Amino acid sequence: MGRHSILDIPLSIFPTINSLVIDSPLIELEAVDVWKIIRAEAVNASALEPVLANFYYAAILNHTSFQAAISFHLANKLDSQAMPALMIHEIFVEAMNTDPNIEIAMRADICAHRDRDPACDAYSIPLLFFKGYQALQAHRVAHWLWLQGRHCLALFFQNQISQQFDVDIHPGAKIGKGIMVDHATGVVMGETVIMEDNVSLLHGVTLGGSGCTKGLRHPIIRRGVLIGVGAKILGHIEIGEGAKIGAGSVVLESVAPHTTVAGVPAKMIGRPTVAEPSLSMDHGLTES
Repeated sequence: MGRHSILDIPLSIFPTINSLVIDSPLIELEAVDVWKIIRAEAVNASALEPVLANFYYAAILNHTSFQAAISFHLANKLDSQAMPALMIHEIFVEAMNTDPNIEIAMRADICAHRDRDPACDAYSIPLLFFKGYQALQAHRVAHWLWLQGRHCLALFFQNQISQQFDVDIHPGAKIGKGIMVDHATGVVMGETVIMEDNVSLLHGVTLGGSGCTKGLRHPIIRRGVLIGVGAKILGHIEIGEGAKIGAGSVVLESVAPHTTVAGVPAKMIGRPTVAEPSLSMDHGLTES
């Protein structure tokens, strides 16, 4: 039996992407059928680039649900001799069936990239190509394992994620939804990090600990925070809602809500002009 190709499937059975995309900023998750759009995008992309038709078929169009597609795709990314893709896939499915909030967060993170990243002009792009998105979704499963007390397996996942994506997130870290980790290379988050919804951060960001004591020792990042390239936030401090951290800053003290800080060490330089800087992605430091 020959290999399947999307070129063998009549395009008329799929909706066109133009009939699905809602052209409005900051799209609410409930307003968009993310999976339906992703499938339509895969059909269009296959027609535009036939050499990738089998890739789009295997990664998206061969699956009946978003859960099945992302489990398949990330399992293949994390495949190793120690734990083959099939076994990883089963763990992903178990986690997502047990905790529906994992898939809700995964879909919200896709919308975050589509809304905030000008380089992301399709919902399928983060799923297929953005390692920041992929690393974070694999972390969500590792975190689920951590909460189940399966610490060794969770740490195995952390190690594989770090090797594959160059993103090192301890499985104990608690991360909300609507998160964009842009470019992602060199991102590090420690065990007791807490990150609320609608946060955006870029490559080289460290959310690190301070001291050798057990317990809470990593930052709390509140809703709507924007963290610039290469910023280091160290210790059990709180970055208040709607704050902005300038690129390259070293933050050693808590930051008040709706405050902009920059420098080494970081100092207050003003206030953002919007309630949630993470949504506008304006890294300028000319503040109100």
